[in-house]
Amino acid sequence: MEITELTVHELKEKLAKKEITVQEVTKAYVDRINDKEKDVGAFVTTLCDEALEEAKSIQEKIDAGEIKGELAGIPIGIKDNMCTKGIKTTCSSKMLENFVSPYDATVVEKLKEQHMIDLGKLNMDEFAMGASTEYSAFHVTRNPWNLNTVPGGSSGGSAAAVAANLVPWALGSDTGGSIRQPAAFCGVVGLKPTYGLVSRYGLVAFASSLDQIGPITKDVEDAAMLLNVITGHDERDTTSENREKIDYTKCLKNDVKGLKIGVPKEFFGEGINEEVKAKLKEAIEKYKEMGAEVEEFSLDIANYALATYYIIACAEASSNLGRFDGIRYGYRTENFTNLKEIYKNSRSEGFGDEVKRRIILGTYVLSSGYYDAYYKKAQQVRTLVRKEFDKAFEKYDVLLTPTSPTVAFEIGTRSSNPLEMYLADICTVSINIAGLPGISVPCGVDSNGMPVGMQLIGNRFDEEKILNAAYTYEQATKFRENYKPTFKGGAN
Repeated sequence: MEITELTVHELKEKLAKKEITVQEVTKAYVDRINDKEKDVGAFVTTLCDEALEEAKSIQEKIDAGEIKGELAGIPIGIKDNMCTKGIKTTCSSKMLENFVSPYDATVVEKLKEQHMIDLGKLNMDEFAMGASTEYSAFHVTRNPWNLNTVPGGSSGGSAAAVAANLVPWALGSDTGGSIRQPAAFCGVVGLKPTYGLVSRYGLVAFASSLDQIGPITKDVEDAAMLLNVITGHDERDTTSENREKIDYTKCLKNDVKGLKIGVPKEFFGEGINEEVKAKLKEAIEKYKEMGAEVEEFSLDIANYALATYYIIACAEASSNLGRFDGIRYGYRTENFTNLKEIYKNSRSEGFGDEVKRRIILGTYVLSSGYYDAYYKKAQQVRTLVRKEFDKAFEKYDVLLTPTSPTVAFEIGTRSSNPLEMYLADICTVSINIAGLPGISVPCGVDSNGMPVGMQLIGNRFDEEKILNAAYTYEQATKFRENYKPTFKGGAN
């Protein structure tokens, strides 16, 4: 097996046994990037030369006994909305095209503490607003399973890079499904942690009450390992929870006997592709075979989640993106005669259409005369969504749904229809509204060979349960052994 096909836990073991070196691992990934990146377009910024230099230094320190971390020398990719000191952080936007952060995000600090090697910054929908990675200001990212299809979004670059073996694992961010949906489209594992479990300090904000950083990996064990690294209280993030540190790898017991799984029927209704439904039903039967107790139930409030999400998310986007004004930093127009024109033209030229659309929507729902009718009501519905989930978790340990209503769609087929694009989030947004953890794992492929994702939802801070449920299913079905990206298709 090629080095780039190994999981991180396999790489870790081989490095510990000195069967391979840090330089060999890093060079294998650099060579893979040089070979496949032109087809996939997963990166905004590559750091191949820097990574090779760092690999040499880390190996020397390991040999000298100066570094003993289990993950030392493991490469990683980072979504381009997380600040990296001395490296461009663009959010895939013209607005921040040349912005170099003066500091590291907390999660990046934690990666550096483990002596991981940054291979580069990964492409995304501009400011994390999108479900296809077609809204990047720089280029479209393509799905390694079929290069004519999208990888999902907004963390499409992260998911595509992991699926294409350009990085062994990656960090993404999830505001309404932006880790889980691209993970489903690309046949990898994506975990959105409970809100507050991972620090958001240094994450360029889209919607502050919804955003959460999480892992995108080749398998569940790797997801647990990366979650171990990035969790922990951070005083610089006021929403960061001060909880006892957990080793999530210890919850992977490969046993779901007696686990109570609830299946909300609203997630299997109109708009869900029939082949997706069929694969999810097969997964449900597999859980029953393994001894889990599975029951269908009604989660009525899920029908209101999408509208609620887009009101809250757009309102917070309008507020957060107000700082990009052409004055303090970021893009500034050359076409102005007064201060008003600087503001207007910088924002008009610096933001893409989707970002402008959401800012306008958010400004509208926050405006005088509409605040109570839209934003306030959405926050009230958000409370009801949380209560409905609380009620469900009184009876069930884990909830099971599709991750996305469809498999990956062709590039260009939805980008001109915002409403159709927004519907891609219908299975994921309610989890962000309620602040819950959710994980997407592959559960087979459709008739065209495209991956289907299964979403497992847990109660707040119940990552251990969803990780073990995902791990047990993964061990029973062996998706990675049976299916691999084909890189079929090509540029249209």
